[in-house]
Amino acid sequence: MERTRAEVDATLQTAKLDAAELLPAAHCLRFGPAAAGDVCLLELEPALCGRLQAGHSLVIRGDKDEQAVLCSEDKTYDLKVADTSNMLLFIPGCKIPEQLKMEETHSNIIHTEYTTGDLLDQIQASEEEIMTQLQVLNACEIGGYWRILEFDYEMKLLNHITQLVDSESWSFSKVPLNTCLQELGPLEPEEMIEHCLRCYGKKYTEEGEVYFELSADKICRATAQMLLQNAVKFNLAEFQEVWQQSVPEGMTTRLDQLQGLALVDRQSRPEIIFLLKVEDLPEGDQERFSSLFSLREKWTEEDIAPYIQDLCGEKQTVGALLTKYARSSMRNGVKVYNSRRPIS
Repeated sequence: MERTRAEVDATLQTAKLDAAELLPAAHCLRFGPAAAGDVCLLELEPALCGRLQAGHSLVIRGDKDEQAVLCSEDKTYDLKVADTSNMLLFIPGCKIPEQLKMEETHSNIIHTEYTTGDLLDQIQASEEEIMTQLQVLNACEIGGYWRILEFDYEMKLLNHITQLVDSESWSFSKVPLNTCLQELGPLEPEEMIEHCLRCYGKKYTEEGEVYFELSADKICRATAQMLLQNAVKFNLAEFQEVWQQSVPEGMTTRLDQLQGLALVDRQSRPEIIFLLKVEDLPEGDQERFSSLFSLREKWTEEDIAPYIQDLCGEKQTVGALLTKYARSSMRNGVKVYNSRRPIS
C-alpha cells in the first residue's frame, strides 16, 4: 500500500510519535501472490533436509534480543545469517538498522512468569533440553506457569520435611508422600511440599503407596549452600565441622558433593572455602575461562573441571577445552593450568 508524506505524518501524530526519533530510512518489500506471509531463504544440511522430508518438524527459537537457533526434537543448531542478507538479495542498496547509525534502545519490561509454550518459543534449545534444565534449576509449574522458588523458601520446605522424617523415625529411603502432605499441609501448600520431595528425592510406588527416596548428596549440598551464601570466605576446617552438624543425623558430608558450587583454596593459610556457583559464570567459552583465571591464576584439572564441564560439546572433553584455552605447567609435581591470554 502506497502512502503520501501527509498520510505518514498524520499516522505519526495519531500514534504520538516524534519523527526525529525514528530511523531515517524505510524499505518496503513485496512478494508475488504465490508467496503468502513472510518469506526467508534457509539453507539446511542434508541430514536436516532428510528429517523434514521424512515428516519431522524443525522449530526456530529465541527471544527478540537473542540470536535465533534451530531445534529438532533432540538437538539445537546455530542459525547463521549470510553477509548478504535475504533482504539485500531482493532490494539492491537496502540498509540494515546498524548501517543507519540509529542508537540502540533498551526495554525495561521484565517477564517474571512463563508457560511451557513461552519457553519453547523463546529459549534457544530443544524441548528435551529445556525440560532437563528446568529440573536442574528445581523449577516448579504452578497454574500452568514455571517458577523458580527463592532458595531460602526451598530450604524452609526441606527443613519441614527432614524434621518430620526425624520425628516419625522414618528412613530417608522411604518417605511416604500422603503422610507428608497430611502433616505439613497446614504449614505450606501441598504442591510445594511435593515439589520439594521431587527436587531432593526419587519417587517410587510400593504396594499402591507413593514414597520418596531422599538424596543425602542433594541435601548435604543444599545445606552447604545455605551456610556459605552469607559468608565471603569460610575457614575450611570450621566449615566442615559446622556443615556436618547441620545435616540430618545419619548423613555424611563430603567435599565432592560441592562440585560446581563451592571452591576450596588450599594455598591459603588457613585453608578456606567460598561459594562459586557454575550457573553464575559467563556462558561463552572464552568469557568463562577469563572469569575463572581472574579468580585464580593457576588451576588443577580437578578443581576447574566442574566449572567447564557444561561447555563440552557432544564429542568434546574437558582436556580438549583446557588445551584450547589454557597452558599447562608443573607445580610441586602437580599439573596446573593458566590462561593463554593476558588477564586484565
